[in-house]
Amino acid sequence: MAAPKRVRIGDLLVEHKIISEAQLQTALADQKKSGRKLGRVLIENGFVKEDMLLELLSRQLAIPFIDLTSFELNPELVQKLPETYARRYRALVIKQMPDGLLVGMGDPTDIFAYDELVRILKQPVQLAVVKESDLLHYIDRIYQHGAQLKSLASEVGQDMADSAFDLGQLGIDSTQSDAPVVRLLQTLFEDAVRANVSDIHIEPEEDGLRIRRRIDGVLYEQVMDERRIASALVSRLKLRSGADISEKRLPQDGRFSLRVQDKNIDVRLATMPTQNGESVVMRLLNPDSNRFGFNQLGMPPDILERFRRAIYRPHGLVLVTGPTGSGKTTTLYAALTELNKPQKKIITVEDPVEIRLPRINQVQVHAKIGLDFARVLRTTLRLDPDIILVGEMRDAETGEIALRASMTGHLVLSTLHTNDAASTALRLIDMGLEPYLVASTVQAIVAQRLVRRVCDKCRTETPPDAGQQAWLRGALGDDAVQATFYTGAGCSQCNHTGYRGRIGVYELLEMDAQLIDCLRRNDQGGFERAAHAQPGYRPLVQHALELARAGVTTVDEAMGLAGWME
Repeated sequence: MAAPKRVRIGDLLVEHKIISEAQLQTALADQKKSGRKLGRVLIENGFVKEDMLLELLSRQLAIPFIDLTSFELNPELVQKLPETYARRYRALVIKQMPDGLLVGMGDPTDIFAYDELVRILKQPVQLAVVKESDLLHYIDRIYQHGAQLKSLASEVGQDMADSAFDLGQLGIDSTQSDAPVVRLLQTLFEDAVRANVSDIHIEPEEDGLRIRRRIDGVLYEQVMDERRIASALVSRLKLRSGADISEKRLPQDGRFSLRVQDKNIDVRLATMPTQNGESVVMRLLNPDSNRFGFNQLGMPPDILERFRRAIYRPHGLVLVTGPTGSGKTTTLYAALTELNKPQKKIITVEDPVEIRLPRINQVQVHAKIGLDFARVLRTTLRLDPDIILVGEMRDAETGEIALRASMTGHLVLSTLHTNDAASTALRLIDMGLEPYLVASTVQAIVAQRLVRRVCDKCRTETPPDAGQQAWLRGALGDDAVQATFYTGAGCSQCNHTGYRGRIGVYELLEMDAQLIDCLRRNDQGGFERAAHAQPGYRPLVQHALELARAGVTTVDEAMGLAGWME
């Protein structure tokens, strides 16, 4: 194929009356200041829509305009073009053609980039125009560093064998050190940010090193032969987080921040001594993306309205419950963001403080020096708060202080590890709290879980199998026959898992006269019956089934929520 024709995008758009001459001159002035491409400046200024510009280029250059989101990419073929050049020239190898390679470009008018692509790929190149945002998304997803991680691990192992590894260098900022262990960790964090990883597990084994990453609640692993590098990785991470590198017999925890791909990442680190060495788990938090709000929770409108009503009450206790990793902290932070006004004094007592919020006084407990939940809470009450967040109701002493605070004019938000909303108030009584205290303070209880979303790019209608049908008949009755359900077939957008992202599943129980009466009499059976009979009460599984019927999640995810085993 011949090199693309030289096209003056601005003149072309003016000629087709898509933009005015004045808009073009404004964009050219912006381009001169920023150095960005003119097309990108025009799009970002709102002078032209990206689809319209790309379709015009497609017609003018006589090349196809391809929607990458509906195109099945071959990772091996894509990686014929090294990642460095893919990013530099905003190009992606899309398809093997009989007479060369089809390459998508964000700017197919870049003649220099075309010549370089032909030189690097050593094949004839046919061009297509693609959205730059889609192109960058797929570059991030497809160019994983699996081979590079293994190569760096081998390099670290060789350095250690040659005694060339200087432990003192581990304290140097990663931008100032070329040590293989630093580059290995940099690559690990870069891949984690690209794949939206929530946790990284580093686990030494007898004959290797296992690195596992949690994506959408599921762990994916990579095993390396280099077991010796585990100690170097742990030492580097300990130094970075302020932990004691000489102490290998006791668990430790720490925290540090770093910048990866223009994103600020907070990392919470915990170590545990095992038979084969120290195991490390890192929780990755992106404070830049955590502008918490109720709109991001996925809470049904009726539950959201009642929950919002509960947190705007001047006093009382509002509980959010569920197992670890069910999104309780996100829900509470969304509530704090809603309530965070200059007129309100908010104090949180957490272990640990996960996300730092402006205007809110956040206290991290430190049990080793006696700064536990109960002690901090007692002091908090003397600091004139309007709203108190208690990270977790861990014992009767903490629970009693929190309940008494909610009786004396404070709104108290907290979490508890229970299976559903109906059992939560009873759990407080089991912890040793007086039934009358629980009855007079608890305003609302939200129970929640997270289920995986079906990938919207490869979602297909899928009839339930025999086991699913049996469960659905028990849950939906005759409606199960008419219901339509979906699964993800697996595509490059979801890394062939069929799922992409997660959504919350919720149930809400508000205290009424009947429930309060059952609590005061410590009538557990009566309380559970009254809770399930309450108007508007909808169990977690019912909400999950509604999401499955809407094609948001799968029947398998709803069944997993119910603890169903075939």
